[in-house]
Order: sequence, then C-alpha cells, then structure tokens
Amino acid sequence: MDGEIHVDELQSLLDEDDDVEIVDIRASSAFERGHIPGSRNIPFPQLVDRVDELDDDPERIVTVCPHGKSSVQAARLIQSYEGIEETPVESLAEGLTGWDGPIETSDAPADPDAPF
Repeated sequence: MDGEIHVDELQSLLDEDDDVEIVDIRASSAFERGHIPGSRNIPFPQLVDRVDELDDDPERIVTVCPHGKSSVQAARLIQSYEGIEETPVESLAEGLTGWDGPIETSDAPADPDAPF
C-alpha cells in the first residue's frame, strides 16, 4: 500500500479527470445511500473474489470506507495482487465521512438510522 490520500487531494485528481479507480468497500446498501461519483462498490468481504473486476491499469486506486480505517486493510489487500503491484493504491484518510464533494445516490428510500 502506498499510504493515504486526503479528501482535497482526491477531489483535485477527480477535477483533473485523472485515471483514478475508487473502490468503495462498504455494504451495497450503504453504497446505494450515497457514494463518491464514479466509485465501484466491492464490499470488503467480497474483495478477494472480485479484485479482478478493477479497471485494467488505472493510474491509481483509492479505497473508501466510512472513517478511513477498513480501507487501509483493503488497500493493502489490493496492492498484494499480481498485476497491481506497480499501481499506487491508497486509502482515503478521512473516509467518506470527511468527503465534502458530490455524492451520488440510488433511487431507493434512505434509511435515516443507517450509518455511512
């Protein structure tokens, strides 16, 4: 893993249209309630079986979770896969709770008691 990236750095990369693969590791229901636009949802328990779904040769990969803790483990796991060793893999330090950029949601009714 290459470390952590902060919210402002990620927003700059997205504003510049850099080739960033954002992997949101939360449960699908949480992802549907709100996520960073363009993110791919691969829940952490499924990551081992689905890591091959990541885009071919992105410039960098950023993992996202609610508070930036579990995404560190996810970044390490992704970095360990063959073919990804040369791609920078970082965790969003503040997690989704620190994200102040745009959020996409699904049309499903939101559960007001559910955490990110």
